[in-house]
This record gives sequence, structure tokens and C-alpha cells, in this order.
Amino acid sequence: MAHVGPILAALKKHKAGAILIALQIALTLAISTNALCIIQDRVARVDRPTGMVESNLLTIRGDRIGRSAQELRPLIDADLHALRQLPGVEAATEMSSFPLGEDSWPEGIRLDPAARDRIARSELYFVDEQALPVVGARLVAGRMFTADDIRAMDEETMAWPAQAILTKALADKVYPDGSALGKPFYIGNNSPTPTTIIGIVDHLQASWSRADSYDYMDHATLLPATLTRSSTTYLLRVRPGDMERIMQEAPAALASLDRMRVFQGIHTFEDVREEVYRSDRGMATLMGAISLTLLLITAAGIFGLTSFWVEQRRKQIGIRRALGATRADIVQYFLTENLLIAVGGIALGGVLAVGLNVLLMGSFELNRISLAVIVAGMAILLAVGQAAVLVPAVRGSRVPPVEAIRSA
Repeated sequence: MAHVGPILAALKKHKAGAILIALQIALTLAISTNALCIIQDRVARVDRPTGMVESNLLTIRGDRIGRSAQELRPLIDADLHALRQLPGVEAATEMSSFPLGEDSWPEGIRLDPAARDRIARSELYFVDEQALPVVGARLVAGRMFTADDIRAMDEETMAWPAQAILTKALADKVYPDGSALGKPFYIGNNSPTPTTIIGIVDHLQASWSRADSYDYMDHATLLPATLTRSSTTYLLRVRPGDMERIMQEAPAALASLDRMRVFQGIHTFEDVREEVYRSDRGMATLMGAISLTLLLITAAGIFGLTSFWVEQRRKQIGIRRALGATRADIVQYFLTENLLIAVGGIALGGVLAVGLNVLLMGSFELNRISLAVIVAGMAILLAVGQAAVLVPAVRGSRVPPVEAIRSA
């Protein structure tokens, strides 16, 4: 490596340029590492499993118009019967909502109905006996609901069912010793009667995609009840290869039964996931573009400054060549000079990155930045900086020894 002393002495004569590049590197590191942290958070959110078998799953949402509560239940039952009779439909169910459905119904879970504080918050899903076969959630203990367990309920006068199926994460939260099956719990803070856990599913995500902000993303409670209301959500498990046809036939079959309805959405679950996480994907793309732009600007700055210094130092380079310095020595000199500037900028950038992350954590619920992300950002910036200085450094190494005489 080139001697550091002469390089530092040379940098003292070019303080402004060195400081500007160091600050640029510091800001690029602080912003790009936090952008990478945001990208990691968004990618993890988009990729997290719902607990369902998402392929070949169709969702149909609709609102009925001008129907009384007494008319709704027979109409919903007729809808389900018609959907289950369609060739290519393996199973169909009505649910109050579903993972990523964004129609969330959270309630507190308690073991003591008089307790002020809840043990956990849980998503409530009102389902019938075909819900698990439709969504594909895996039962790991106990049993699924039977048709005899299902009750029709009105939202205004409903009472919590006597039985429930919980996700494993929620069951372990309520009964940490693993003994949840067959045990009672209370829903809400005014329930006079307990609900018994008759089954446990491996995993089922909450309906709201931001439920992790309130710590109930993996906490779901399935209740054996169908809600009598004008807004209905049907989920269909479709035979592979029949999705396009069913997307046409299912709404037509429903419309023939009752034309007093408005369809709010007929989507495959893949489309539902795409729409729910569109903003997260957009944010990840934007952060990636910002980071890449900053890296390119920083590389351009280093390239430009080194090119300027090479032109300014043609006489000094020629003298060094005349005194026996090789082309490799000249290249190494500029690489070492840039490395010293970069190390200073990176040291400052690391501090700024942590400070910016603390600020973002308080304002935007960003996760704490990891040391690995900062180290990776430092390594990338060092590599980009050394690559940017290489071309002007090589050009400077081609200055002939005679240049010292010409410049004299």
C-alpha cells in the first residue's frame, strides 16, 4: 500500500473536495442502509404466509339491497347451495372475512371475564363447517366444526358461541403450557359465558394486513356461526384449470338467484394479495431506486473529483514516474487516497444511519436497523468508491515521465 503520510499531506491541500466527498458518502450510507431496512421490512411483510392454500382460491363479495334480516339467511343458504353445485367447485363457504380481506373484527381474549386487561387480541372469523377445507388451514389438534355446530347470528343480538378453534400462536399465548385444547376462555370484556377450545389450526393470518402493528397478526379465532347481514363474502376452492370458467359462472349463478345485489369484487386470492401489498411493493421499489440513484451520484462524484485531481497533478505524477514509480504505484496512490476519504465518510455515515433509524422508528414504525445491514452498506460503498476511482487512476498512471519536463 502507498505511504499514508504523503497522501494525508496532499489531502490537506484539497480539504474542500475531500470533505464534500466524505459527506456525500456519509449521507449515502445513512439513507441507503435505512432504505434497505425498509425494503427488508416490506419484502418480509409481502412474503409472510397467510396459513391458507392460496392457489385456486376465489373470493366473491357482494351487498344485497332492500332485503330484511328475515330474508337474508335463506338467500345466503341458497347462494351456498348453488355455488357448491357448480362443476369445478370443490368446496364453498361463507366467512365474515378472510386473511388479507382487510375487514377486521378484533376482540380481546381473557381467562377471567372480569379482568380489565386482555391476555391477547384476536381476529374473529365467523365460519361454517366447510371453512377449513376451503381455505386449506391445517388442523393440528382437536376437531373441525360440524354442520350441527353452526348457528345463524344477527350482529345486533348475537352471543358468543360456546365453541371455537384457535390458531396455535393464540392458543399458546392463552395457555402457555400447551394445554389449550378443551379449555375455556372469554371473548371481549362483557361475556357472561365461556367459549371452549375444540380445535387448533397451525396458522391463520388476521384479516387486516397491518395487524402486526397491534400484535395480533397470528392470532385468529374461528367461531361456528354465520352472520346474517347484507354484506356477504364467499370463498370457493376451485379445481385446478377451472378458475376462469368459475369466475364467470359463479356470479351469474348468484345473480340468477337474487338480482337485488351489487358485487363488490370477484377476485382470485393471488389478485387479492397483489392489491393488498401493492403499496408495499411500490415502497420497496422506490427505496431501491433511491439507493441506486444515490450510489450512482456518489460514484460520479468520486469519479469527477479523482479525474480533476489527476489533471491537476500531472506534473507531480510525471516527477514520480521519472523517479521510478510504476504505473501500478500511481494507481495504488489514488486508490489509497480515495480509501482514506471513504473510511472517514463511512465512519460518519454509520453514526448517521443509526440516528436516522431511531428517528424513523419513532415516526414510521420502522424496525431497528441491524449491524449486518450497516456493514453490507459500508462494503458496497467501499467497492463502488474504489471502482469509481479506478478509471481516472489508470488514466493518471499513463502520464509519461516527460510530463515533468513539459510542465516545468
